[in-house]
Amino acid sequence: MFDQDNSGAIEFNEFFALWQYVTDWQRTFRSYDQDNSGTIDRQELKTALTNFGYRLSERMYTILITKFDRSGQGSINFDDFIQCCIILQILTNSFRFRDYTKSGWITIGYEDFLSMVFSLNMSK
Repeated sequence: MFDQDNSGAIEFNEFFALWQYVTDWQRTFRSYDQDNSGTIDRQELKTALTNFGYRLSERMYTILITKFDRSGQGSINFDDFIQCCIILQILTNSFRFRDYTKSGWITIGYEDFLSMVFSLNMSK
């Protein structure tokens, strides 16, 4: 993701960009970890995603916690929080691209759906 020249290695300026990226995420994570537990619980996740502009159902927060809580404690670690946010953003952008009327609804065939999902670059 940060190997901008595709050399197979991260040069100093690429490493600096990576470091800045992680530092920014860490600052964001800490700002939403209100109880300083080192994890993001359901309410903290809801606050973060709402502040990011997402309006999700309670069911969706349950799904996100279940999907990204690798420890089984009902909360999300730092790296899982980053992954959750990035995947949510990628999927949202892909959906919006197909939501021609901006109604929040799309009609898509099964193979189109598969093509959409398999064409996503989840490494960014």
